[in-house]
Amino acid sequence: MIRNGASKSLESNPSDDICPVCKSNRYLTPSLQFLINPECYHKMCSTCVDRIFTSGPASCPVRYCGKTLRKKGFHKAFFGDLKVERECDIRKRVGAVYNKRQDEFETLLDWNNYLENVEGLVFDLVEGGKEDKMRAEEKLRAYKERNLGEIEANKRAGLEEIEMEKRRERAEKEAARQRRLAAVREAEEEKMDVEKSRREVLEKLASGEGDAREITEMAQKVVLKKSGARRIASEAILQSNGSAKDPNLTIRGLKKREAPVAEKPYEPFGGVDLAPSRYVLQEDYDSEWLANAKKDQRHAAGGFSLHEYYARTMFEAFSGLGVFIEDEMGSKALPAVPSSIGTEAAAEASTGKIKVEHKMELDDVF
Repeated sequence: MIRNGASKSLESNPSDDICPVCKSNRYLTPSLQFLINPECYHKMCSTCVDRIFTSGPASCPVRYCGKTLRKKGFHKAFFGDLKVERECDIRKRVGAVYNKRQDEFETLLDWNNYLENVEGLVFDLVEGGKEDKMRAEEKLRAYKERNLGEIEANKRAGLEEIEMEKRRERAEKEAARQRRLAAVREAEEEKMDVEKSRREVLEKLASGEGDAREITEMAQKVVLKKSGARRIASEAILQSNGSAKDPNLTIRGLKKREAPVAEKPYEPFGGVDLAPSRYVLQEDYDSEWLANAKKDQRHAAGGFSLHEYYARTMFEAFSGLGVFIEDEMGSKALPAVPSSIGTEAAAEASTGKIKVEHKMELDDVF
């Protein structure tokens, strides 16, 4: 069972169906329509709006409000929650002033900072206190007065983009319609060609001119040739229509579209070519050591392959070619030997006295 609190929360608020001015009830008047004004967002019925604000601006009749309202400012609420409706209106008002675009900024960080500043201003207007709202309104007014020219220019650019997008949509719809008409026309022409070819085949068969099989095959070839030529002509017409589009439908400043680079397969050796360059590996070699292995293929069951044996043997045979130690070591500096070691060895060699432990180290290979 649902508790009383939960059931009450599911029910609609009765005050939402009652006009705060004339106390009209939607239950008694189903056609009752409520309107709001962005100045204060107090809801009242359309009858009270016509009665109070038709003669001119007047103060809001809701108690403790007193804001001056005009009839043209009233409209029907789009959202059921007036807080959401108010936030949307504030965002529209702020967006009409802070209407810069990303291409006007040098870096992405500057663009993100601009968006963060706008969001902070919107938050102060929606959720801020009285002082925060006054400070945000003053900031919005000062920015509008200081950048009025840029705001108007961006507004015109936005309207031009919207108009351009509408024209592009109309052009695409017209092109799609032309393609559909061309497809229908092509199908009708192909159907007429098939019917005409069928009559000609029947006439030739009735008159006995030539072989029936050759006549039928020739008629099919003619129909296919005509349909192919018709399809090529229609594609050429569509391409010419597409290339002759209005240049004003394109947006300036956009990057050129580039085809994505095909992803290459994974290569574990990182591009290193392991193919032998000093020899050509053959499929078979004559060797008396492998005569029995070639005859008896039971070794292949364990995964052994003669071709792998050939590849490894040839690689080991030619692995030393092209390696020159002198060239490799010539570019490298030899490690410096401490002078004390050389002096001590020279002194021992001149006197002929070598320590026993040194001799033992030289003689004892283990």
